[in-house]
Amino acid sequence: MTRLYSMRTAIYPGSFDPITNGHLDVLQRATKLFDRVVVAVAKSESKHPLFTLEERAQMVGRAIRHLPNVEADSFEGLLVAYVERRSAQAVVRGLRAVSDFEFEFQLALMNRKLNERIETIFMMPKDTYTFLSSRIVKEIAQLGGDVSAFVPAHVRAALVAKFGSGPA
Repeated sequence: MTRLYSMRTAIYPGSFDPITNGHLDVLQRATKLFDRVVVAVAKSESKHPLFTLEERAQMVGRAIRHLPNVEADSFEGLLVAYVERRSAQAVVRGLRAVSDFEFEFQLALMNRKLNERIETIFMMPKDTYTFLSSRIVKEIAQLGGDVSAFVPAHVRAALVAKFGSGPA
Protein backbone atom coordinates (compact mmCIF):
# COMPACT_ATOMS: atom_id res chain seq x y z
CA MET A 1 0.00 0.00 0.00
CA THR A 2 1.46 3.32 -1.08
CA ARG A 3 0.87 6.38 1.07
CA LEU A 4 1.19 9.84 -0.41
CA TYR A 5 3.39 12.13 1.62
CA SER A 6 1.57 15.20 2.85
CA MET A 7 3.69 18.29 3.31
CA ARG A 8 3.41 19.70 6.82
CA THR A 9 2.85 23.43 6.50
CA ALA A 10 2.67 26.03 9.23
CA ILE A 11 1.65 29.66 9.09
CA TYR A 12 3.61 32.13 11.21
CA PRO A 13 1.33 35.18 11.30
CA GLY A 14 2.02 38.62 12.67
CA SER A 15 2.17 42.29 11.88
CA PHE A 16 6.01 42.15 11.72
CA ASP A 17 6.23 45.94 12.06
CA PRO A 18 9.16 45.40 11.72
CA ILE A 19 10.47 41.82 11.78
CA THR A 20 13.00 41.33 14.60
CA ASN A 21 15.70 38.80 15.43
CA GLY A 22 13.25 37.34 17.96
CA HIS A 23 10.76 36.63 15.15
CA LEU A 24 13.54 35.06 13.10
CA ASP A 25 14.59 32.88 16.04
CA VAL A 26 11.04 31.50 16.41
CA LEU A 27 10.86 31.03 12.65
CA GLN A 28 14.10 29.04 12.53
CA ARG A 29 12.78 26.81 15.32
CA ALA A 30 9.55 26.27 13.36
CA THR A 31 11.48 25.18 10.25
CA LYS A 32 12.77 22.20 12.23
CA LEU A 33 9.20 21.01 12.86
CA PHE A 34 7.52 21.72 9.52
CA ASP A 35 8.33 21.04 5.88
CA ARG A 36 7.23 24.54 4.91
CA VAL A 37 6.60 27.71 6.91
CA VAL A 38 4.75 30.71 5.52
CA VAL A 39 5.47 34.00 7.28
CA ALA A 40 2.11 35.73 6.87
CA VAL A 41 2.19 39.49 7.31
CA ALA A 42 -1.20 40.65 8.56
CA LYS A 43 -2.73 43.85 7.21
CA SER A 44 -3.61 44.95 10.80
CA GLU A 45 -4.47 48.60 10.13
CA SER A 46 -5.98 48.81 13.62
CA LYS A 47 -2.43 48.62 15.01
CA HIS A 48 -1.44 51.72 12.97
CA PRO A 49 1.75 50.18 11.60
CA LEU A 50 4.84 52.28 10.93
CA PHE A 51 5.52 50.42 7.68
CA THR A 52 3.01 49.68 4.92
CA LEU A 53 1.89 46.10 4.32
CA GLU A 54 4.09 46.00 1.22
CA GLU A 55 7.15 47.32 3.09
CA ARG A 56 6.66 44.81 5.90
CA ALA A 57 6.26 41.92 3.44
CA GLN A 58 9.40 43.01 1.56
CA MET A 59 11.43 43.25 4.79
CA VAL A 60 10.23 39.77 5.82
CA GLY A 61 11.03 38.39 2.35
CA ARG A 62 14.55 39.76 2.49
CA ALA A 63 15.10 38.48 6.04
CA ILE A 64 14.08 34.92 5.15
CA ARG A 65 15.57 34.50 1.69
CA HIS A 66 18.36 32.28 3.05
CA LEU A 67 15.78 29.77 4.39
CA PRO A 68 14.79 27.35 1.59
CA ASN A 69 11.52 26.08 3.07
CA VAL A 70 10.16 29.47 4.12
CA GLU A 71 8.15 31.99 2.14
CA ALA A 72 6.72 35.43 2.85
CA ASP A 73 3.12 36.34 2.10
CA SER A 74 0.53 38.82 3.33
CA PHE A 75 -3.13 38.49 4.19
CA GLU A 76 -6.14 40.28 5.56
CA GLY A 77 -9.23 38.90 7.22
CA LEU A 78 -9.59 35.83 9.36
CA LEU A 79 -6.40 33.90 10.04
CA VAL A 80 -8.19 30.54 9.95
CA ALA A 81 -9.53 31.31 6.45
CA TYR A 82 -5.99 32.15 5.31
CA VAL A 83 -4.63 28.95 6.90
CA GLU A 84 -7.26 26.93 5.00
CA ARG A 85 -6.44 28.69 1.69
CA ARG A 86 -2.78 27.81 2.17
CA SER A 87 -3.61 24.16 3.07
CA ALA A 88 -1.65 24.50 6.31
CA GLN A 89 -2.09 22.37 9.42
CA ALA A 90 -0.81 24.69 12.11
CA VAL A 91 -0.29 28.24 13.28
CA VAL A 92 3.00 29.13 14.98
CA ARG A 93 2.96 31.83 17.65
CA GLY A 94 5.89 33.14 19.66
CA LEU A 95 5.62 33.58 23.42
CA ARG A 96 8.14 35.86 25.10
CA ALA A 97 6.69 35.93 28.59
CA VAL A 98 3.74 34.81 30.68
CA SER A 99 2.07 38.13 29.82
CA ASP A 100 1.85 37.03 26.15
CA PHE A 101 0.24 33.72 27.06
CA GLU A 102 -3.23 34.84 28.11
CA PHE A 103 -3.90 36.80 24.91
CA GLU A 104 -2.35 34.12 22.67
CA PHE A 105 -4.28 31.37 24.48
CA GLN A 106 -7.58 33.21 23.87
CA LEU A 107 -6.73 33.61 20.19
CA ALA A 108 -5.80 29.93 19.87
CA LEU A 109 -9.05 28.83 21.51
CA MET A 110 -11.10 31.10 19.23
CA ASN A 111 -9.27 29.82 16.17
CA ARG A 112 -9.95 26.25 17.30
CA LYS A 113 -13.64 27.12 17.71
CA LEU A 114 -13.68 28.53 14.16
CA ASN A 115 -11.76 25.56 12.69
CA GLU A 116 -10.89 22.62 14.93
CA ARG A 117 -8.59 21.11 12.29
CA ILE A 118 -6.00 23.88 12.74
CA GLU A 119 -3.56 23.51 15.63
CA THR A 120 -1.67 26.34 17.31
CA ILE A 121 1.94 25.74 18.29
CA PHE A 122 3.47 28.07 20.89
CA MET A 123 7.23 28.54 20.67
CA MET A 124 9.60 30.47 22.88
CA PRO A 125 12.53 32.42 21.44
CA LYS A 126 16.03 32.23 22.87
CA ASP A 127 16.18 33.85 26.27
CA THR A 128 18.26 36.68 24.77
CA TYR A 129 15.16 37.73 22.78
CA THR A 130 12.47 37.44 25.46
CA PHE A 131 12.49 41.22 26.04
CA LEU A 132 12.38 42.06 22.34
CA SER A 133 9.31 43.42 20.58
CA SER A 134 8.71 45.42 17.40
CA ARG A 135 7.22 48.20 19.53
CA ILE A 136 10.39 48.50 21.65
CA VAL A 137 12.62 48.39 18.55
CA LYS A 138 10.62 51.22 16.94
CA GLU A 139 10.83 53.27 20.12
CA ILE A 140 14.61 52.84 20.38
CA ALA A 141 15.05 53.73 16.71
CA GLN A 142 12.79 56.77 17.01
CA LEU A 143 14.88 58.04 19.91
CA GLY A 144 18.08 57.62 17.87
CA GLY A 145 19.29 54.43 19.52
CA ASP A 146 21.16 51.65 17.74
CA VAL A 147 18.90 48.67 16.99
CA SER A 148 21.48 46.66 15.03
CA ALA A 149 21.55 43.90 17.69
CA PHE A 150 17.79 43.44 17.45
CA VAL A 151 16.94 43.44 13.72
CA PRO A 152 18.53 42.46 10.40
CA ALA A 153 20.68 45.20 8.80
CA HIS A 154 18.12 46.04 6.09
CA VAL A 155 15.43 46.53 8.75
CA ARG A 156 17.73 48.83 10.72
CA ALA A 157 18.32 50.85 7.55
CA ALA A 158 14.54 51.09 6.94
CA LEU A 159 14.01 52.32 10.50
CA VAL A 160 16.76 54.92 10.13
CA ALA A 161 15.16 56.07 6.85
CA LYS A 162 11.77 56.42 8.58
CA PHE A 163 13.05 58.29 11.60
CA GLY A 164 16.03 60.05 10.04
CA SER A 165 18.43 59.40 12.90
CA GLY A 166 21.05 56.97 14.08
CA PRO A 167 23.81 55.20 12.12
CA ALA A 168 22.81 54.07 8.64
